[in-house]
Amino acid sequence: MIPGDAFLDAFINANILIIVAFFLWRGIRWGLTRLGLKHSYVTQLKLLNTVFVAIIFSPFLILAFTTLQSSGYAKSVNVNLSDMVVAYYLNGGFEMPATEFERLVNLRDTFLNNVVNAAGWVAWTVIAVFFLSLALGILRLCYSMACLYRIVSAGYAWRQFGRVRLRLSDRTLVPFSTRGLLFYYVVVPSHMLGQRQELKVSLAHEFQHLRQGDIEWEILLEALKPVFFLNPAYHAWKRQVEHLRELSCDAEVLRRGRIDVRAYCDTLLSVCQQTLRRDRMFVVAVPKVTLVTADRTAMHDTQTSFLHQRITSLLDLRHMRRPRLLYLATLLPLVACVMLTAIAIQRPGDWSQDRLMLSTVVNLERLDEINRLSTFGRIRN
Repeated sequence: MIPGDAFLDAFINANILIIVAFFLWRGIRWGLTRLGLKHSYVTQLKLLNTVFVAIIFSPFLILAFTTLQSSGYAKSVNVNLSDMVVAYYLNGGFEMPATEFERLVNLRDTFLNNVVNAAGWVAWTVIAVFFLSLALGILRLCYSMACLYRIVSAGYAWRQFGRVRLRLSDRTLVPFSTRGLLFYYVVVPSHMLGQRQELKVSLAHEFQHLRQGDIEWEILLEALKPVFFLNPAYHAWKRQVEHLRELSCDAEVLRRGRIDVRAYCDTLLSVCQQTLRRDRMFVVAVPKVTLVTADRTAMHDTQTSFLHQRITSLLDLRHMRRPRLLYLATLLPLVACVMLTAIAIQRPGDWSQDRLMLSTVVNLERLDEINRLSTFGRIRN
């Protein structure tokens, strides 16, 4: 059974890694834009998904690294951030009383112990906020899945290709795709049967989502959303995946050359106009991937809507010549930084020489304080 402090420590590390990886990703995307590679949406989506997988499997890398250190193979390699800060302090890097510095270095351990033992009002507040957000997130997810099930089950069976089932629905105005345990479902509004061009574009778009595995990623991100509900970087990460998912899907559909750019844009505009009149059940139904969604927030301020970004990218679409080379060139340093961060933010294991020295300095400070108070007391007497 995993101890409570180890589980909480792993959860804190996961949140830190998501924050660090998101800001690293923003830097890489800025660099791609500066290099004229803004339209490499497929590569960027693969990059985000791969880094997320690296974050999930980072505990196994940490376990392998600690095993090597305990075996003596990597004993001299120390990239622990806490140990490096302690060494920097002992070398005179900055001035601070040793007692306060030790309390600052041990702040994480103190927080973990307080939360695990539920000691103090701060710990109780953290526990209450986390479980309240977790419960709300789970309730929201269950309600959304129930709404999605009602929409899919109320549809009419149209066609079936292997594990893919097409359904016609009178309860939605936007095409979308989802999956169950065994089958994939592509739900198309019934009125599209009389609009051949929109039907063709919608099916091509949703089939491309199936080929890219976007539904599985949407399920994974939605399932983890209640756990990381309080982490704003996770919500920003999910929005990035959703945007790149649609942009990459648009690019891949047009790359096949079976659909005209104008017809594709006209379909997006037409379906988006329909989404302005959609019902509440469709809004909250997840996990699914849709052809288009109306960005109502952009209608009330000056920011550019995502639909505008999609159409602009379609009109200025460029296909990458060597996407794998770009993918590897950006993936390797990004994953290396994430893995290095994962190792650096671990709690220090055994007492190092620097930590023993810091403890000695702290004891000397306390002894000096005791002697000073004792001397002051004798003088007064």
